[in-house]
Amino acid sequence: MPFVELDTSLPADRLPPGLAQTLCAAAADILGKPAERVNVTVRSGLPMVLSGSAEPCAQLVVSSIGVVGTAEQNQRHSARFFEVLTTQLGLGPERIVIRFYPLEPWQIGKNRTVMTFL
Repeated sequence: MPFVELDTSLPADRLPPGLAQTLCAAAADILGKPAERVNVTVRSGLPMVLSGSAEPCAQLVVSSIGVVGTAEQNQRHSARFFEVLTTQLGLGPERIVIRFYPLEPWQIGKNRTVMTFL
């Protein structure tokens, strides 16, 4: 059950229509998970500073069970997420940062229990 959270200083009117759905489909493909299990949040117009600069930027947080736990996995994921983000947001790769967090099944609640028991 991946969670993808995009924070950006870009105003909402500069984001492409359907960005959340595009990120959902991309994350499903990149992480090898069904789109029905991917959760996406997009927050725009945030006051942000990246590498000391307030120029337009974005941060992506990707959390998931079993697919973001190694440097090798995340290197492959990073390249593909950067391709999507630079295209969709019109930002250079130096204005985007991605954080990966591995999750354990007991850390995600769903249907009145945790994923461990589903």
